[in-house]
Amino acid sequence: MSESTLKETALIYFKKAFQAQQLGNLEEAINLYRESINIFPTAEAHTFLGWVYSFQSRLDDAIEECRRAIEVDSTFGNPYNDIGAYLIEKGDDIGAIAWLKKAMVAPRYECYFYPHFNYGRILEKQGKYLLAIVQYQRALDYNPKYKLALKGLRRLQGLLN
Repeated sequence: MSESTLKETALIYFKKAFQAQQLGNLEEAINLYRESINIFPTAEAHTFLGWVYSFQSRLDDAIEECRRAIEVDSTFGNPYNDIGAYLIEKGDDIGAIAWLKKAMVAPRYECYFYPHFNYGRILEKQGKYLLAIVQYQRALDYNPKYKLALKGLRRLQGLLN
């Protein structure tokens, strides 16, 4: 098979996996993402497989899939933020920071607001409210409709008034 045919076939499996994931059929989604990866590995498929693992509280597996995604395409921002978010969930805020900062500068990323929001959460927990406000505001600069960042910003503004 040609590379383009492999990519097209892998994309079909990826789309089916995402549909299964959206419907809550996590085991089916896992199998379909794995099939997509077996046909033609992409950073997206590894990252989304990790995302499904995170829904099952399999955070170490989720982190491993994100590391594989980065090996496939280091320009893709999602897995950097996701590793950071998973580390936060595991209680490793300090370990998460470097990953979030990498997500903030990744060349291929559509959701720069996520790592800024997540970094803001860490700073807020550390009591660094002014720095957290800056991160929440940066998240809102990227996505003015991101309600969690707006909520965090308003909470800290109220606290400091």
